[in-house]
Amino acid sequence: MNNPTQSQLAQARVLVVGDAMLDRYWHGAVERISPEAPVPVVKVSREEERIGAAANVAYNVATLGARASFLGVVGDDEPGHRLEALLRETGIATHLKRDPGLKTTVKLRVIGRQQQLLRMDFENEPDHEVLAAQTEAFAQLVPAHDAVLFSDYGKGGLAHIPAMVAAARQAGKVVLVDPKGSDYGRYRGASVITPNRAELQEVVGRWHGDDELRTKTQNLREQLGLQAILVTRSEEGMTLFDAQGELHVKAQAREVFDVTGAGDTVIATLAAMAAAGLSLREAVPIANRAGGIVVGKFGTATVSYEELFA
Repeated sequence: MNNPTQSQLAQARVLVVGDAMLDRYWHGAVERISPEAPVPVVKVSREEERIGAAANVAYNVATLGARASFLGVVGDDEPGHRLEALLRETGIATHLKRDPGLKTTVKLRVIGRQQQLLRMDFENEPDHEVLAAQTEAFAQLVPAHDAVLFSDYGKGGLAHIPAMVAAARQAGKVVLVDPKGSDYGRYRGASVITPNRAELQEVVGRWHGDDELRTKTQNLREQLGLQAILVTRSEEGMTLFDAQGELHVKAQAREVFDVTGAGDTVIATLAAMAAAGLSLREAVPIANRAGGIVVGKFGTATVSYEELFA
C-alpha cells in the first residue's frame, strides 16, 4: 500500500488522549520602556488563540482528513470552555472531563516585533477522581477507533496511562505514545513511542555513534515490549527501530522557520496512516515528510492532505 486515498483517510479513526492546553498570543507594538521598571511596554493590538499540546495533535489528525476524537481533562473555567469551542469548531469529536479544582493549562505568549518577549504558564494537576472518569470514558471510546494516540505533556492528565495502554492493546488497536519524562515503564506494551534525541537520552543515557544508539534503543524496545521506537533526530531525519532492524529516513532539506509542534505533526501523521491500515514502516516516510512541511510554517501549524501528497 502506498499513499492512502482521501476516502481511506476519511474512514480512519484516531482517538487522541492527553494534556489539553490553550495557546494564547498577545501581539503588540513595543514603543517605549516602562517608567516603573526597565521593561518594554507592549501595547496589545491583537489577541489570538490556538489549540495547544495534545489537543493540537488531534487538530493535526483532523487537518490530514482523518477522523479525530480528543479525550482530556480541563478546568471548569473560561479557558476550558474556550478550548472546547475551538475543538468543536475544527470538527474534532470532543470528550472533555471537567475538574472544578483545576486551572485549564494556558500558555500565554506576549509577542512584540515578531519576537516572543514573555511566556506565562497557568496550570496545576488534575484530581484523581476526574482521571478515573477519564479512564472510564476511554474504555467506552476505544472500540470505535482504529488507533489510539497518547500525547504526554507531563501535566498530569495521563497519570492512568498504563491501564489505558493495556486496554487499547487488548482491543487490538495500534497504540502510539509521544513520551515525556524518564519513566518509560508507563508506556509498556505500546505499539510505538516517538521520543526525540534529548528525550531518549534522558532514559538510556548518552551514546557515541549509531551502533551504540541502535543497541540502547533495541534493548529499551525489548524491555518495554514495544513493537517499535521511532527516534526523531531533527536535522538527521528519523529512525524506526523494530524487530526487523531499523529504517532510517533523511530529513527533508528546506528552510526551517519554526520547529514548534513539529513532533505533534509527526506522531499525528503516523497515527492517521496507521489507522488507515498502513504499517509503521510505510507510515514513517510520510510522517517525516509532514514534519518537513510544518517546520516551514510559523507557530504550531498543521499539514493538509493536499500538501502532503502534492
